[in-house]
Amino acid sequence: MYRTIIDHQKTFSQKITPRFYEIPSDRQVVNNSQELESKLESEIKKITKNSKAALALSGGIDSAILAKFMPPGSTAYTFQCIVPGKEVTNEVPQATKYAEKCGLSHKVIKIHWEDFEKYAPILMEHKGVPFHSIEIQIYKAALEAKKDGFDTLIFGESADCLYGGQSMLFGQDWTLGEFIDRYTYVKPYSVLKDYILELQPYIDATVDGYVSVQKFMGQTFFNESVNSFCNACDTAGIECAIPFANTIFNGELDKQLLHSGKNKYLVREIFNRLYPNFETPAKTPMPRPMNEWLENWQGPTRPEFWPHCTNNMTGDQKWLVYILEKFLNFVDE
Repeated sequence: MYRTIIDHQKTFSQKITPRFYEIPSDRQVVNNSQELESKLESEIKKITKNSKAALALSGGIDSAILAKFMPPGSTAYTFQCIVPGKEVTNEVPQATKYAEKCGLSHKVIKIHWEDFEKYAPILMEHKGVPFHSIEIQIYKAALEAKKDGFDTLIFGESADCLYGGQSMLFGQDWTLGEFIDRYTYVKPYSVLKDYILELQPYIDATVDGYVSVQKFMGQTFFNESVNSFCNACDTAGIECAIPFANTIFNGELDKQLLHSGKNKYLVREIFNRLYPNFETPAKTPMPRPMNEWLENWQGPTRPEFWPHCTNNMTGDQKWLVYILEKFLNFVDE
C-alpha cells in the first residue's frame, strides 16, 4: 500500500530485521523561496567542504538547483534506462545542459533490466523488506561514485513531497476514501488471498473528512522515499545526502496556487532565479521503464497471491508484486 512497513515493530520473519533510517530531527524551517535557496546553498557548501561529494543530476529542476551550488569541476551522474529496441524517457540531454551551465564533469550511468536481476537480492537482503524500484539505479550509481573515489552522493530528492511537487495529488482536495483509492500503490485485496488494510496513516492525516495532502506526503511518503535513497547508498557503502530533506516549510503551502496547477511553486521560483533563460522542464518521476521491462511477466505463482492478479497493472504496480514474491522466496530460503 505504501511501499514501506508502517509499523516498525513488524517483520516478515523473526530471522530478518527490517532496516529503517532516521529522518533528520534538526530540519531547518523556511518561510519562502529565498530562505529555502539559502539553506540549500549552505547545505551543499557544508557537504562538499567536509566530504568528497558528487551529485546525482536528473533532467528536473530539483537537482539542477543543487548543481548551481556545487564547486566547479564537481562530478554529476545521470541515470539512463535502456530498453533494447524501444525509445524510453531519457533525461541525459537536459541534464547535460545543466552540467555544462554549472561547469560540472558529467557522467551517464546506463541502467539495464539485468541490473535489477543482479542487484535485487543484495538490496532486499540489506533492507530486510521488499524495496522501491528506484533503489537499483541509485545503488548502481553509488557503486560507480564510490569506485571514482567519492564518499558522498547528493540527491535532489524530497522537494516534491515537501513543497507540493506531485500535482496529481496536491492539485485538489480529497476525501479520505478518494485519497485511499488514488494513493494506494497496490490494493492488498486485489493481490493477496489473506490481507490486512492498514489505513492509519491516511486517517492520521485527515481533518473533517478531508486528507491534508501536505501532512500525509510530509510524513508517510517522505519517510518511505528517504529510506529508499538511504538504503541504496548504505548498501553500496557511501553516504546519502538529501539537502531538501533537511528543510521544512513553516505553515501551510498555498493551496490556491497548487490547485491552479502551479505545483512546487517555491522550488520553481528558485530555479527561475538561478536559470533565468532556461525553460522549466515538465515534472517527471525518476525514469524507470517498468512497463517495458515487465511487459511479459506473467505474474506471481506463490499460493499467497491470486492468479492473474497483475493482468491489468502498470509496470510500477507489477514491480511491487514482483519484488514481494522475490522477497517471500528469500524469506523461505
